Amino acid sequence: MRVVLRSDVPGVGKRGDIVAVADGFARNSLIPNGRAITASEGIAEQAASMRRSRDLRDAKDRESAQTIASKLVPMVISITAKAGKEGKLFGSVTPADIVAAVEAQSGAVIDRHTLAAHEPIKEIGEHAVGVRLHPEVTFELRLEVVPA
Repeated sequence: MRVVLRSDVPGVGKRGDIVAVADGFARNSLIPNGRAITASEGIAEQAASMRRSRDLRDAKDRESAQTIASKLVPMVISITAKAGKEGKLFGSVTPADIVAAVEAQSGAVIDRHTLAAHEPIKEIGEHAVGVRLHPEVTFELRLEVVPA
């Protein structure tokens, strides 16, 4: 069955795309939940309008992400934490701590889910944390953890 997606559906497509899905998936999940409408002959204009608005929103999001990235790339964000004599932290630096420090020191607001911290930060010193603000905008955020 051919449907027009009204919202992004992971693994299927994005808003405004005309896709072919299994009849049962369309009838039992997509259409009742308002995530798609049945594709008819006159629906092509509406789908094109959805795609245009999606593209404009995506371009705006990419531009704002690039602005934030250009502001944060040259900076070194400093975070103070309690540490022992050997440089081990009492606890760890969490993504929420990193987001709060970025906002306080640069004024840029980022979401903690955009951080790609593979392991918790448990030592003083310099660390690099990956940030993915947009699928096309990724960069390394440099952190300096100093003892309190």
